[in-house]
Amino acid sequence: MSMQRLMWIAWPAFLVAGVLEMLIFAMVDPQDLHWFGQPVALSREGVYTLAFFVFWGVTMVASALTTLLSMSPFELNRCPVPTDARPDDCRKISPCP
Repeated sequence: MSMQRLMWIAWPAFLVAGVLEMLIFAMVDPQDLHWFGQPVALSREGVYTLAFFVFWGVTMVASALTTLLSMSPFELNRCPVPTDARPDDCRKISPCP
């Protein structure tokens, strides 16, 4: 995966995670959160940090899926290995462009 494509995924996800963080914690106090009936044992900053990385991860998955779905069939199916360097059991017989 190219660095440019990785940035297409990570940067928008970072921005959306920041917005989600602001929207969620403008309405929810981290000290009021409970996990399986018990109060969360993290500090406010710990909850903010953990939530940000969870939001970032989820939005990165969404961005990666969007990037994957925007690729053409040629990009997905092309063979990166030259014909003479392919293993014997390689199913692609046609040469790679």
